[in-house]
Amino acid sequence: MAVTTMKPVRIRTERLDLIPATLEFLESDRNDRRELARLLDAEIPGSWPPPLLDDETLGAFIQMMAEGGDPLFAAWYWVLDDPAAEGRVLIGAVGTATPPTLEETEDRVLIGYSVLDEFQGRGYATEAIRHLTAAIFSLPGIRRIEAALYPDLAASIKVLEKNGFVRAGEGFEEGTVAYVLENPGASV
Repeated sequence: MAVTTMKPVRIRTERLDLIPATLEFLESDRNDRRELARLLDAEIPGSWPPPLLDDETLGAFIQMMAEGGDPLFAAWYWVLDDPAAEGRVLIGAVGTATPPTLEETEDRVLIGYSVLDEFQGRGYATEAIRHLTAAIFSLPGIRRIEAALYPDLAASIKVLEKNGFVRAGEGFEEGTVAYVLENPGASV
């Protein structure tokens, strides 16, 4: 099977603008938040980054993008752009990658996301993941999306379940649980 390459596109949802990250965006996130705000055309709250987008994760994103070794790596910034809200505000981020397993995984994508605390519980993550899973499944050959979460992240698990993900045992990281979503359009 030919290797599928993730080529992220900008996605508009009901209330969100999901903007593909570039190396410039990621480096600005680490070094110059004013520049990131300019690039995203959005306010960046003082609480940025969200809980799971720490320095180590951001550094890994920068390295993966710079090296280009993972054809399924991509990241998006989530900008709240709801006409009912005032202005554009950066509220979260998501990344995709090849799942870290020993098996052939060309037909699977790993997804991870994080939302600022003050924007949780409003359906933004559910909305973003719904649109992102559709975009991921539009790639040729992708049959499954996987996520690994800590079991105490009840809200994140609820987001996945609302989007059709089901629990699938232990995750690849110690202490995590796996959730999967099978491509409903994939042939068996």
